[in-house]
Amino acid sequence: QVQLVESGGGLVQAGGSLRLSCAASGRIFSWYAMGWFRQVPGKERDFVAAVTSNDRSTSYADSVKGRFTISRDNAKNTVYLQMNSLKPEDTAVYYCAAGSTGRASSTLGDYDYWGQGTQVTVSS
Repeated sequence: QVQLVESGGGLVQAGGSLRLSCAASGRIFSWYAMGWFRQVPGKERDFVAAVTSNDRSTSYADSVKGRFTISRDNAKNTVYLQMNSLKPEDTAVYYCAAGSTGRASSTLGDYDYWGQGTQVTVSS
């Protein structure tokens, strides 16, 4: 089992920045790829960004490329999502996830464990 706890969400004005953190406990963190997804009410959960288990590769949704950066610190069992130039359409609940494939996948089914989510609200 892997337990994931997100933090860092909040209210920010358009153009601002936030950094989300996801702390993991349980099994060996470095075994897992880590991903960030987001969801708004009534819609599907969408991929945002992911990093491989060996921290050598990342992937991003087109909508966040150049604005968001995913990183991980295996010594701290933590993955981060730095979000810059935020837009109102980035408003959502953000979830982190751990995937045993080790790949920076954009597919929900490739992730085995999920956090409870943290709300990000971007005002215009």
